[in-house]
Amino acid sequence: MSIPRRLEVLLKERHVGFKSLIHPEAYTAQEVAAAMHVKGQELAKAVMVKTDGSFVMTVLPASGRIDFQKLKDFLGNRDVRLASEEEFSVLFPDCETGAEPPFGNLYNVDTVVDASLTHDDEIFFNAGSHYEAIEMSYRDYEELVKPKIADFSRRI
Repeated sequence: MSIPRRLEVLLKERHVGFKSLIHPEAYTAQEVAAAMHVKGQELAKAVMVKTDGSFVMTVLPASGRIDFQKLKDFLGNRDVRLASEEEFSVLFPDCETGAEPPFGNLYNVDTVVDASLTHDDEIFFNAGSHYEAIEMSYRDYEELVKPKIADFSRRI
């Protein structure tokens, strides 16, 4: 599986520069960061949560963990929990489970990005498989996704 067609089309239609990066197969965000020789803070991971029956894609550094109280406060004190792979995998039919790119907008899922990622010039993330990633400008990413921004992660 390569970059999901819908993501590739969006990037090309909007004339957004990006690099496709092939790396050894890796399943955790920290393993992907190591395989790509980037810091865990520089690799964005998408973590799906479920809140009041809806899915939300959270995007945080590979070296981070969700602070559920902060996320609940940001989302309005709703019930928030990690979504299981079985629950959300059907939302991303063109991706390997656990390697979804942080473009919830392409899958009709709200996206919330941790504020710590907004300070970087570049963003790295899984490109739909466990062996390919994308590097692109964070500003371009934000312009394409238009995520909500919140402080909801803590460093591992």
